[in-house]
Amino acid sequence: MKAIFVNGSPRKNKNTAQMLQSAMRGAQEAGAEVELVHLYDIQFQGCKSCFACKLKNSKCNGLCAIKDDLRPLLERCQHADVLVFGSPVYYSYPTGILRSFMERLMFPMGTYMYEYPEGEANGHRGKHIVIRDKVIHSAIIFTMNCPYDYMEQIGYPPILEENTKCMADIFGYAETLYACNTYQFNDYSKYDFNLFSEEDKRKYRDQHFPIDLQNAYELGKRLAEKAK
Repeated sequence: MKAIFVNGSPRKNKNTAQMLQSAMRGAQEAGAEVELVHLYDIQFQGCKSCFACKLKNSKCNGLCAIKDDLRPLLERCQHADVLVFGSPVYYSYPTGILRSFMERLMFPMGTYMYEYPEGEANGHRGKHIVIRDKVIHSAIIFTMNCPYDYMEQIGYPPILEENTKCMADIFGYAETLYACNTYQFNDYSKYDFNLFSEEDKRKYRDQHFPIDLQNAYELGKRLAEKAK
């Protein structure tokens, strides 16, 4: 059983990476072979809209046709049992690099074909035909500076969970996990801010981030157990 964890943050050992590392330990506890990938280490671009994966008699078989440094990771993800993506929230969305990765991975696996119930008109959407040979149990972890209540107030969940919906469609199963009010800087004295209190952020981190990490651990373990 293979579980791949994809870090969409430019930082390798901060909030998002730590959440992924904790989820990875949970999956490993459940018996998965685990791998952590930092997307910022890979040179690639997003989908180029070549539509090679949508051609009649296409030989892509669910894999992006672009042959670049991302391709080996796409191949491993296509055959994984568990996939967990992580990203900080930048202007209401995951990082651009994670979105580009998701385009390259998910668009070729989806099709423009639907399986319709017998006797139903073609106007019925039916079941989306996806190119995969099994359910890939997946999740996306979002970390963010804003507190949980404010996240809900400004409408983040409906925006962010559109990503989860797409993952559930393509992979067959997906969950969302949030870590809010994160501690951003090693030394707050170096930065201009009056939107929040560093002391309050530090206290919240000390009290709540261990809980966030435990939730990530349980997520990784749960996904791996489902994939068995």
